[in-house]
Amino acid sequence: RHCTDIICCVIFIVVILGYIALGVVAWVHGDPRKVIYPTDSYGQFCGQRDTLNENKTILFYFNILKCASPVVLINLQCPTTQLCVSKCPDRFATYIDVQASYRYRPDQWNYFRQFCKPGFNNPRKSVAQVLRDEDCPSMIIPSRPFLKRCFPDFSTKNGVLTVANQTTFKDGRGKTRNVTDLREAANGINNVLDARSVGMKIFEDYAISWYWILIGLFIAMMLSLLFLVLLRFTAGVLFWIFIFGVIGIIGYGIWHCYWEYDHLKGIPGSDLTVYDIGFQTDFKVYLQLRQTWLAFMIILCGVEVIIILMLIFLRNRIRIAIALLKEGSRAIGYIMSTLFYPIVTFLLIAICISYWAVTAVFLATSGEPVYKVMANQTLCKYANLTCNPETFNTTNVTKLCPGAQCTFAFYGGEGLYHKYIFIFQLANAFVFLWLVNFAIALGQCTLAGAFASYYWAYRKPADIPLWPLFSSFGRAIRYHTGSLAFGALILAIVQLIRVILEYLDHKLKGTQNSFTRFLLCCLKCCFWCLEKFLKFINRNAYIMIAIYGKNFCTSAKEAFFLLMRNVVRVAVLDKVTDFLLFLGKILVAGGVGVLAFFFFTQRIPVFAQEVPMLNYYWVPLLTVIIGSYLVAHGFFSVYAMCVDTLFLCFCEDLERNDGSTAKPYFMSASLHRILGKKKLSPKKA
Repeated sequence: RHCTDIICCVIFIVVILGYIALGVVAWVHGDPRKVIYPTDSYGQFCGQRDTLNENKTILFYFNILKCASPVVLINLQCPTTQLCVSKCPDRFATYIDVQASYRYRPDQWNYFRQFCKPGFNNPRKSVAQVLRDEDCPSMIIPSRPFLKRCFPDFSTKNGVLTVANQTTFKDGRGKTRNVTDLREAANGINNVLDARSVGMKIFEDYAISWYWILIGLFIAMMLSLLFLVLLRFTAGVLFWIFIFGVIGIIGYGIWHCYWEYDHLKGIPGSDLTVYDIGFQTDFKVYLQLRQTWLAFMIILCGVEVIIILMLIFLRNRIRIAIALLKEGSRAIGYIMSTLFYPIVTFLLIAICISYWAVTAVFLATSGEPVYKVMANQTLCKYANLTCNPETFNTTNVTKLCPGAQCTFAFYGGEGLYHKYIFIFQLANAFVFLWLVNFAIALGQCTLAGAFASYYWAYRKPADIPLWPLFSSFGRAIRYHTGSLAFGALILAIVQLIRVILEYLDHKLKGTQNSFTRFLLCCLKCCFWCLEKFLKFINRNAYIMIAIYGKNFCTSAKEAFFLLMRNVVRVAVLDKVTDFLLFLGKILVAGGVGVLAFFFFTQRIPVFAQEVPMLNYYWVPLLTVIIGSYLVAHGFFSVYAMCVDTLFLCFCEDLERNDGSTAKPYFMSASLHRILGKKKLSPKKA
């Protein structure tokens, strides 16, 4: 063994160090509080400790009618003054009414002014000036906090939209308006609130049923192990039962078509042709024609003949595929630790996802507060221009645009770092894809090395090396990090291109340029196919790297040509393996799902008293079914890797050795018998 693809290894290490440096820089400049806490018009966080807003955790909008939708409120800035408040309004009130009654009802003014700008306490100021300068809101509406923002307390009564049981309100500008004026915001808010209510109930269901969910996943794990063990004895039986079942079903179809064809004999109109009756929207008309059933019968006969001929001519290859499946089950039985290696891959990928997500959040919140001119006058030429809140009052903007304010808009910046944040986000995504593919490649190479050590052991299991999985992992890290990184790099580039194409397609969905959308669709299809092909090549290249220790390009080339020389065997083995493993996943997920259904719906009398009271029984049920499928997929992915490794070793064994004393075969006795070898040749001492 020697180190392979050293240059790529060095580049990979440098990129990882650079990725760590990017995370540190993002951590220094970023501030996740910009995502967690809402920001008022002065760029201050609501609820931030050791500030004036420490006890003011909720954001209040002066005029929510100016906000298009809740999505705009959350993600963008609404064109109205926003303040941090300690609680949302719980009553209807207008500034006009409060100002008129503040002398004999000061309590109303004291309540209303907590939603005015801090320090404002001048009820004698004219209404026009107050509304122009936005010192106070023109009105307050009964609201409730959601996502740390005050939203109107919408509800429906007898199908009528209301706020605090009222259908109208005063807008503070001398008009009485209907609550339906807020319908656009109400619909979105109510949907979000309903989703929040459902989310809370789902969380409660998880909180009281997690124990039983884990039990269900444990049962799925045991069933997956049992299925893999039984494949040693039942792989052939399951496959042939399925094949003969298909042949029998097609045979029945042929008989039924003939029966319908014969039954329609003599019936008026049944001898017409499809051409005679033309196109009909009622397809039942075609079933009244003898010609239709004759065509069905001919098609089914052709399919039946093709399947039978394939079984006749490919019988030995099918037997080899089944023997390799059984051999894979036997190999896993000797190296049981391989079944739990997917946990290592899962942890590595989880670390990559976590680091990518945290870095992305810090990069997204790296900007400095950007302030823009917000003017009540639509013709103000300074509207939406950037401004400095510290010097804004000394400019002539307020004179040219009375009531204009310099308010917080978003986070950004004009510095060198801020200009390249988008590039940094792309780099973050690219390195994330590279690391994830490397983690997968490391797992495939490690498993391939362990199973290859089983195949090339002449006396099984006596010659299998000690701790084959750990030895294979050490070899992959020590010698082949560069090769694995090279393969992962190629795949990451293609995946990044696919992500960019998806982004462009999403942006161009509203356009009417058919040619552009057609071109994008073709590119997406081509790169999807390229990614699938590269995954296939990489997987087999990693197997050859684990066996021979050569570099990536040489291993990929040798694996590709070896597979091309055995292309029929590859096709047969691939389909047989896919079918049996898919059947296993369905059996595990379906079996555990049925058991979970009977349990959570209290249909098992023995455990009826143990079932927790749930809001939605389908929450733990779907979790168990999906989790069981993923557990089975994790175990069966190891099995699939085992079969692919044994197959490449088998093909290499046939080409390198001839079964003589000098070059004995390393394959199992069952494969020898299928190939027509009478017995194993004794190995030279």
